[in-house]
Amino acid sequence: ALILDVRKADEFVSAHIPNSIFIGIDGQFAPWVGTIVEDINQKIIIVAPEGREEETVLRLSRVGYDNCIGFLKGGIKAWKDAGELTESIQSITAEEFSKLKSQDLKVVDVRKPGEFENGHLKTVSNQPLDFISKWSLNFEAPSPTYIHCAGGYRSVIAASILRKKGIKNLIDITGGFSALQKTNLEIVK
Repeated sequence: ALILDVRKADEFVSAHIPNSIFIGIDGQFAPWVGTIVEDINQKIIIVAPEGREEETVLRLSRVGYDNCIGFLKGGIKAWKDAGELTESIQSITAEEFSKLKSQDLKVVDVRKPGEFENGHLKTVSNQPLDFISKWSLNFEAPSPTYIHCAGGYRSVIAASILRKKGIKNLIDITGGFSALQKTNLEIVK
């Protein structure tokens, strides 16, 4: 079964069940579920904010995902209280990242091509989240790899998928491109 964590991105980054996938209920939930979870018959276990489990099941069902087999009662707190392991994703603020940019860093921008063309960091690769099932097949991160989107939602989805595939060397840039634009980093079109 797929463990689908629908909490807020910063909560997922802080602590999540190993090998779970993040798609936040408060973001573009239905379109990203449809894009990321390719098998409509996939068995799904939900990690949701307390009190939003039924809403999550209903919203999954509305887009054809009717194979939800349950949810983690008590959420991530119950998981931790049971002594189970959690993982986290390293994150860095845009301002902290701007101080590192003089180094040769690997950075992946997961925004859509049109967003990327309207402005991006110099020497950054564009790997749209929409196509992660294809580009992740050959994706490697032997050294720390920084990842961002526009605001921090899609980059956490991408990081969760890549981590599930065994790529752990990822650092999420909090606030995404919106925050990066407010630093002294060079933006190119």
